[in-house]
Order: sequence, then C-alpha cells, then structure tokens
Amino acid sequence: MDQALVKVLQDFAGSSKHISVLTGAGISAESGIPTFRGPEGYWTVGSEKYQPQEMATHKMFTKQPHEVWKWYLCRMEVCRKAEPNAGHYAIAEMEKLFGDRFGLITQNVDNLHLRAGNSPERTFQIHGNVFHMRCCAADIRECDETIYPVPEALQGWSEDRELTADDKKLLTCPKCGGPTRPHVLWFDEVYNEPFYRMTSTLALARKTDLLIVVGTSGMTNMPNKVAFEVSRNHRAVIVDVNIEKNPFAALAERSGGFTITEPGGTALPAILTLFKG
Repeated sequence: MDQALVKVLQDFAGSSKHISVLTGAGISAESGIPTFRGPEGYWTVGSEKYQPQEMATHKMFTKQPHEVWKWYLCRMEVCRKAEPNAGHYAIAEMEKLFGDRFGLITQNVDNLHLRAGNSPERTFQIHGNVFHMRCCAADIRECDETIYPVPEALQGWSEDRELTADDKKLLTCPKCGGPTRPHVLWFDEVYNEPFYRMTSTLALARKTDLLIVVGTSGMTNMPNKVAFEVSRNHRAVIVDVNIEKNPFAALAERSGGFTITEPGGTALPAILTLFKG
C-alpha cells in the first residue's frame, strides 16, 4: 500500500473526522452474487425474454406484477444463500471503531452489510433492500410508507414456482390489504428521502472527510453525486478500491486521493488494520 495512504489512514484514525464508505456490486460479487446484467438475470414470461433493465421497472410491474415479484423472490433467494465476505465484515468493524463518525452508503439490495453487522441507522441503502416490501399504492389511498419484511414463508423460491393464492395474500399490505411491491429503486424511478434517504445521504457526503469507494462502476446517478459532494470539500480524501478502472478512481487521483487495485475482501481488512494501529 502507498506509504502516503498509510499515513493518511493512520492520521485519520486519531482524528475526529468523519468517514463514509460507498459500496457497489463489486463487493457483493466477491460473495458470489451476480450483477444480474448477464444471462442469469434474464426472465422468461410466456415466449418473451426480458432483460433485468426491463424487469426492474415500474412499467413492467404495472403490466406484470406477479412476474416481477417472482423474479425478485428468485433474486432474494440468491442473496439469502450468499454470505458476507471479509470486506463486509471489515466495514462493519469500521462502524464499531468510529461510531457516529461513520456512515455506509450502499447501492446493494442484498442485505449483506446488515448481516455482517452494520446498523440500519448508519447504513444508507440508496437502492432499497430486496428482503423488504411496501404498499405500492400509498399515493392513491389511505395508507403509509411503512417498509415490511418479505414474509419468511416465501423463502426458498425457485424459478419454476408459481404464485399461489396464499402467496399472493402474503404479498399484500398488512395495513390496508392492497398490493405491495419490492422495496427497491427501479430503473424508471427517482431517488427520494422517505424510501431511499436521498437528502440525508447527500448531507452525509457533505460532512465526509474520508470517502472509501468499493466496487462501484459509477453507472448510477446517486453515487456520482455523493463523490462530487465529497470532492467539493478540498480537505477530503477519496480512496477508490476496485479491480477495474472507473470514474471514482479518476476523481480520486485528480483530487489528490488514492486508488487500490485490489478486491474489497483484500483491501478493506488491510485498511481496518491500519485504522486500529
């Protein structure tokens, strides 16, 4: 590791400054979770094959709600079988070490950070969580914005399983009895505060002194906004951890930060060791 970076990390640990960690699909890929942009993400409805970018939309949910639910229940099963890796556990230890000086911003909906030990309060799940659902019509009838766990009875879902009447009943809002939707941000939707903590995420970015970006490609809007807000603080340091080139690495280098071309599962435990001294 660059000795200048070693000094920055060691000095940070002894300061009162704030650290944020921003994670993307790369850290989950180390746990065996595919990005669903490849063949494993395709879904067949009748004779038609749909790509993830078509399935993960409000438009598709409006047309084929049960097919979208089945696709997400399969995704949930993939995520449930995966285990947090060393990178996830290192980030959880960072939260324990820094407490209120720490914030985690994740694009991942797989729940692995929470399973590793990060707290829901300090984990900004900006794309939601595949293990949760919410009323999908709160804006057109008297209901609220409560987020519910997907019932355990729907675990173990397989691609060839059909939704029964009992399954569909489980996927209704406990308060109003209306239909629910997966608690995830779809491609044709926008970030907001009630569901995806947009405002509070950007507020966190503005007070960040050290940003560690892990396994993020920069293909979605909010992570780029986070990095931009951090970069506006001229004293802030950005450290990009990624095995591939990406916009965050370029931003880190332009702003006097650092890049680590290693998997998160290798780099993050090493960073944690330096923090602990």
